[in-house]
Amino acid sequence: MLHCSSFMREAIHIGVFDAIIFLGVFQGLLLTFFFLRNTSKGKTAYLYQGLLLMAFSLALTEEFLNNTGYIVRALAISNFAEPLNLAYGPLLYLYVARSIRSQKEKKDILHFLLFFLYLLYMGFFFFQPEAVKYNAFLHSKHPNLPSIPAEPPFSEDPLGIRRLINPITALHVGTYLTAALLLIRKTQKQKGSAKFEQRGHLQRLRQSSIHFLIIIALFVFTKIYFGRDLGDYFIATYITVMFYTTLFQVMWRSHYFESPHPFLEVPANKYKKSSLTNDRKEEILSAIIRQMDEHHYYTHPLASLNHLASTIQKPVHHVSQVINEKMQKSFFEMLAHYRIEAAKKMLEGKDKSRFTIEEIAENVGYNSKSSFNTAFKKLTGLTPSQYRKNNASF
Repeated sequence: MLHCSSFMREAIHIGVFDAIIFLGVFQGLLLTFFFLRNTSKGKTAYLYQGLLLMAFSLALTEEFLNNTGYIVRALAISNFAEPLNLAYGPLLYLYVARSIRSQKEKKDILHFLLFFLYLLYMGFFFFQPEAVKYNAFLHSKHPNLPSIPAEPPFSEDPLGIRRLINPITALHVGTYLTAALLLIRKTQKQKGSAKFEQRGHLQRLRQSSIHFLIIIALFVFTKIYFGRDLGDYFIATYITVMFYTTLFQVMWRSHYFESPHPFLEVPANKYKKSSLTNDRKEEILSAIIRQMDEHHYYTHPLASLNHLASTIQKPVHHVSQVINEKMQKSFFEMLAHYRIEAAKKMLEGKDKSRFTIEEIAENVGYNSKSSFNTAFKKLTGLTPSQYRKNNASF
């Protein structure tokens, strides 16, 4: 194709870092699927978090192709992830902003204006012959190797913007990162901010932003020390580690193991043949919420799916279906949600120091302090004692 096929075969090499990054791509895409899937629950932050994970996954894919040399077999997609440099910052900021104020706004799309403009500008490179793209690959990853004779039919960077994309990226992401941190700080200082998922949630948002700060630092260091794209695998490895830790957190907070499941269970729509109408579902949902909000059913010592169904005088399988479909939770997840929300109010109320952790656990329906602590940390990221301490300043 380029009169250098022998070199292309020799250029293919997969090292330890490449294998780690390759696995990271699949981790990132898996996380992307779950976050985007949960966007339907009304949590707009999951949309931007999922898109951010997707952007990182695409960037890792490009780095894997470039670092191993496989890109010479797919030159048509060379540098396909470069426009994402101007999407990372907006996605991070909107993830933080919509975690604090969940409602999506029409002006959100304006944050991606530079991304779309740069994507169009990259057309000057995307439509270059493969020989030109091959030389670009050598320039970035193998500057010591000779390029092949190739004359571009038109300039791949007529305005010189691509030559400045690295400092532009650092400035762009740094600006959005600063805006995200300032928003978190502002929210913490506002009166009543403790009632928004509490300070623990804001701390997690700040930790996510700090990861970006580390990525920027790695980005600047590698570009100064290595030049070109020679040190990008350090950034890719760090992002891969982020994927692994995020997946661990998702699995750690999962309620999958709270009930038995068949071996190698295949997900299926178990309510496909249900005759339950939407009006009937709403009626059952109202009865469930009334029991939880007005009668505090979650504190009942005999709380169970069968007992709840008996209490509201509805069929068990209909109650289970409504909780699954309308509340997007299992019965035990719903029960834990109400119990922990009630516990949070006791921990942050005026009399928060009057109750011991054991008393709060008992008041919200838990039979032991340990099970209460486990459920509380799984849903909030903090132990009850840490939560109370964090709210002491509010």
